[in-house]
Amino acid sequence: MIALLIGAGFSLAFTLLTTPLFIKLFNRIGWGQFIRDDGPKSHHSKRGTPTMGGIVFIIGAVLGYFVGHLIAGEEYTRVAFLVMFLMVGLGAVGFVDDFLKTRNQRSLGLGGWSKILGQVIVASVFAVLAINSPDENGLTAASTFISGVRDIPWLNFMIFGSVAGIILLALWVNVIVVSASNGVNVADGLDGLASGAAILAITSYIFIGFWQNNQSCFNTNVYQDPNLLYRCYEVRDPLDLAVIAACIVGSLIGFLWWNTSPAQIFMGDTGSLGLGGAIAALAILSRTELLLVLIGGLFLVVTGSVILQRAYFKITKGKRIFLMSPLHHHFELKGWAEITVVVRFWIIAGLFVGAGVGLFYLEWAAARQP
Repeated sequence: MIALLIGAGFSLAFTLLTTPLFIKLFNRIGWGQFIRDDGPKSHHSKRGTPTMGGIVFIIGAVLGYFVGHLIAGEEYTRVAFLVMFLMVGLGAVGFVDDFLKTRNQRSLGLGGWSKILGQVIVASVFAVLAINSPDENGLTAASTFISGVRDIPWLNFMIFGSVAGIILLALWVNVIVVSASNGVNVADGLDGLASGAAILAITSYIFIGFWQNNQSCFNTNVYQDPNLLYRCYEVRDPLDLAVIAACIVGSLIGFLWWNTSPAQIFMGDTGSLGLGGAIAALAILSRTELLLVLIGGLFLVVTGSVILQRAYFKITKGKRIFLMSPLHHHFELKGWAEITVVVRFWIIAGLFVGAGVGLFYLEWAAARQP
């Protein structure tokens, strides 16, 4: 608990106080945002705003985790390192994309397939690391099962054999990671929208981690109580998942101070892909993969709007469902103020997160002894 409070507090203070320094640095080296000509006209005033702000809160979250554990004297864990690995790894892919955009002054950095290849490489390494090195309880960081609010017993990849099972697990991890990272990336189109929505989504994993730790199958009180043991959680180091989640949230809150409308810095693909990676890692390692559909519901909606728009455009040979996709730009073109769109989308994100956390607890409360 001490590591969580110190880590989150340090991360918040770091981004809140150092982001202005990074803004000056990025302005000096010319890391300014390029704005598409076909986007909303109100966005043209944002041209040149410093981007790649994801660097700031990724550094803040990582430093917060280490500072919190160092001061509290608590041990580092594999699960937290895996979350940081996926966040930093995908952030690096996004950095390359951002750097190419700023250098070439165009909206396209890495090609679509090149970006996905980078995501797949990082996600595949993550999958291999997460399924190896069991702890003293025989738990690996990730599971070979597909999980909902916990592992689903009849959805085990290993029924296809060890080799095929590992391959299928890696593919499943890639689906989650690529979907989550691109979902946050698509939502990052208005000042503070992705930051605020990510804060809400990642906060849910603080609560989930705490509850899983309290109801762990390896918790002495739970283990000795037959009324609790049948619905306990087999998750590796859930409390440290809550700690790294808190550090990311603290870092994002400090960053949001400067990222909210009118934004003085953008997170760029560096930040959005990194955040998507962190959310995916938290879902996989807490074994709540399918619950991510609710917890990341806003990201699913805005990504779905892009898919629907493109599919409808091709089928009807030029007609559109929305004035512009992603969905938040549609409402901008309908005359909504940017801040209005952002706050209302935050509300929607909060409702999705509330439904996800509620379902997580309801499953535990409604569980019956077999």
